[in-house]
Amino acid sequence: MERLAGQASTQTFAKREVVLPKSSAPRNLCFLVNGRLQAIDFTLDGREVGLYFIDPGDYFAELALIDGQTQPELVISNSVSQVVFVPGAEIRPLLFSTPLMAEALCRRLAQRVRIQVSHRQILGLNNPLQRICAHLELLTMGGDGNRRILKAPTHQEIAIMVSLTRETVTRTFQVLQTKGVLTREGEDLLVDTAKLSELSSSRGTGGSD
Repeated sequence: MERLAGQASTQTFAKREVVLPKSSAPRNLCFLVNGRLQAIDFTLDGREVGLYFIDPGDYFAELALIDGQTQPELVISNSVSQVVFVPGAEIRPLLFSTPLMAEALCRRLAQRVRIQVSHRQILGLNNPLQRICAHLELLTMGGDGNRRILKAPTHQEIAIMVSLTRETVTRTFQVLQTKGVLTREGEDLLVDTAKLSELSSSRGTGGSD
């Protein structure tokens, strides 16, 4: 750990700044210290598509280190963020020679795949209200009843995750807040999970894209 720390570097990124370009060479394993990042890609017609969020304590860029290919998506900062870069040449041998690190890496990749599978299923929903509610269910955490979405994404950030317009997301949020499904508390959102689950499986309308 001391040797890796001595090789690591730290960089601060402004909001909307590129942290990792798509197709860049695999050079580092990256750790987010504070802020929030988002991995994005683009459709063939140039539309921005959100893939997943990266929160403090998360690491990223591991896929390129594992297979030696280029970075598969673009990573940008959604707020002022601090990132630690550990050289891949230093940490890559440890990822494969240390059982606990290898197991943690495999579990993380499996979790990422499961999230992506759920995300594809959500994008298959035609009804905007259902699509947004299903995505919010993925973001919730905490105990039963009212759960909390920490540092809730903006309407624009959600829009590119669910392939809808920001206006559609805003209208849907207004409906959900009116129905008592969502309650804003500072930067967080309190979610009535029972009501949210009911709406995500209903045929109600939430506006069109």
